[in-house]
Amino acid sequence: MSNATPSQTNITVGLQYRGLLEIVLFSAPITLPCCLFLFINGIMLFTLRSKSVFREISRYIFLYNLLFADTVQMALSQLMYILAACRLRLTYAVCGVLVMLAELTNEVSPLTLVLMSLERYVAVCYPLRHATIITIRNTAVAIIVVWAFSSLNVLIQVLLLLEFPFEELESLQMKDYCSDIAMFLSPMSDHYDKALTCFVFLSAGVAVTLSYIGVVIAARSASTDKASARKARNTLLLHLVQLGLSLSSTIHDPLLIAMSKFLDRVAIVRIHSILYVCIILLPRCLSALIYGIRDQTIRPILMYHLCCRLKLPRLGSQPT
Repeated sequence: MSNATPSQTNITVGLQYRGLLEIVLFSAPITLPCCLFLFINGIMLFTLRSKSVFREISRYIFLYNLLFADTVQMALSQLMYILAACRLRLTYAVCGVLVMLAELTNEVSPLTLVLMSLERYVAVCYPLRHATIITIRNTAVAIIVVWAFSSLNVLIQVLLLLEFPFEELESLQMKDYCSDIAMFLSPMSDHYDKALTCFVFLSAGVAVTLSYIGVVIAARSASTDKASARKARNTLLLHLVQLGLSLSSTIHDPLLIAMSKFLDRVAIVRIHSILYVCIILLPRCLSALIYGIRDQTIRPILMYHLCCRLKLPRLGSQPT
């Protein structure tokens, strides 16, 4: 028989209600927009597979790969955010799988931007050879290489993680919430992750910048299609912005670690929510919105699917 008094019971229920209310108030304003962005990205992915024109042109295949990686990254990030908001602690094995999948897709995005930039460079600077260089087969090989390179780095991170003496722990249950910081259990893992991030983004930045410079130089040539060169230049600028936004996500963890030294846990949680939206979610959802609105071929079909396939004017003339 319980010895709890009615007042103690009311206090316990009140604390539980307060905890639940706090979880809802913190997670709902972030979860709902994320679900909307995931829905838009999903529609965009479906759109890019709905017409043969999107399956037979390399730049749309690269775009599909970029959107797929960003969508998976967004879904995994949101899942880990909800788990942390609900104060659920996972085992090291489960958290490790989530973090490594997030790391994999996080590396695929900037490397895919490099492929998209090189494709635009070849289209403007070598228009006569574009069809022979940028083939469907070469596109598939390039994408496979990107995923293989990213998977190799994830494998190395797993091997570094296995060096940690898990057998000495009392339990494999994590003492903190699942995150990439919590999974870097050894200094070597942390150093490798930082070195890899610097290498990937520095290489990607150089490749996109050189492609942009090459297109600008080619645009001044009398033999170059000015309209095509201008569109390619704007596209490469967009890739640079996207790369910068993706790079901004790498400052998320260092900022939180630095601020945790002089702020309390409640303030850190609130700042984490703001940073999560600004530098984790937004960069992952901008690609679908920008390309969906900017591309004249994608826009009407995307709007058709977003409007639940309601009949819109001149949709019947879209390519198949």
